[in-house]
Amino acid sequence: MIQLIKNHLKNIGGWTTNRKLVCFAVDDYGNVRVNDKKSLDVLLSNGLEKTDRFDQFDSLCTKEDYLQLFKVLKSVKDKNSNPAIFTTYALSSNIDFKKVLSNGKNYEYELLPATYQRLEKENHKYKDTWNLVLEGINSKLIKPQFHGREHLNIKLFEYHLRENTDIFRLNLENNSYAGIPKAPKFPTIGFTQSFSFWDESEVEKHKEIIKDGLTNFEKVYGYKSITFTPPAQQLHPKLYKDLEALGVKSIDKPRKVKRHLGQSVYALEVNKLGIKQNQNHVSMVRNVVFEPSENRVNNWVNYTFDQVEAAFRTKKPAIISSHRVNFCGHISPENRDNSLTQLEELLNKIASRYPDVEFISVDQLAKEIINTNPSQKISSET
Repeated sequence: MIQLIKNHLKNIGGWTTNRKLVCFAVDDYGNVRVNDKKSLDVLLSNGLEKTDRFDQFDSLCTKEDYLQLFKVLKSVKDKNSNPAIFTTYALSSNIDFKKVLSNGKNYEYELLPATYQRLEKENHKYKDTWNLVLEGINSKLIKPQFHGREHLNIKLFEYHLRENTDIFRLNLENNSYAGIPKAPKFPTIGFTQSFSFWDESEVEKHKEIIKDGLTNFEKVYGYKSITFTPPAQQLHPKLYKDLEALGVKSIDKPRKVKRHLGQSVYALEVNKLGIKQNQNHVSMVRNVVFEPSENRVNNWVNYTFDQVEAAFRTKKPAIISSHRVNFCGHISPENRDNSLTQLEELLNKIASRYPDVEFISVDQLAKEIINTNPSQKISSET
């Protein structure tokens, strides 16, 4: 009963619709975290603390990962005969491990296609994977949107590069980036939190990274991203206007979050789905969770479906939050297969209960919200 109440309370306020809209917002695509099982074993044997499922399973998706995902997404159709679609919040760049190890001083990156080209030479599982990604986009099974230039904090990265800490260097030598500790000098910065900071002055650098990342995104995917979610939801609110100026029309935000303003000073931010006054973008607030590789729920299909029902009862789209780690099989095929089995069951349950369901991407939802607010200044053009 308590969970049922929570499912409905989080949908209070904001944009509504009579349509049964379902979006999957899936973070971390394109990011290199753990290179492979061999690299993980080396890191574990040398002191890496396997603290969460990301360190255990998270790796760049292989050809087989995408083939299996696409098979499930195509297996269920909506009222318009469209398959389910993942909005893959994606990174456009990764660490250029070879260059960083060579210079030993500065962070350097490579674009995502170069990452796949490098891995294709090292492991047959990555053969033709990038071409398959592009096919998935053309088939409207995935719709990448901007998640940042890279899924790491450059200030912390270069700190550890200068300090030459053991676990950090071992990560680089194994083409990985997992379990990196914080630095005492700036305790508010986590290693995967691209836009976390200690002092507000660091936000100027974040602005440059976002601009470069959006440019790279267009180079990599061939179109501009109109939606954005920051890694680990860390972002100074002063960057909202900069994102708007760069063409971003929707920013993914938690319903409630303490925004860091600098030097451990925080301000509470409350969001609801839609367009705030004096805001030139849509606040995209996820209201459903599906994380089948996480152990905190006994039955993820029922847990997620109950939240979808609550969303529809309150005339909200079901914006389903998930992460790539659920669908990675490079380190553990069982992890991927278990999650995909549950995904297929969930999709069938939704389509069976709601034959008028519509599967859309998050950028499509953003355009729907913009088009129903004609008084707002936001353009619906990409």
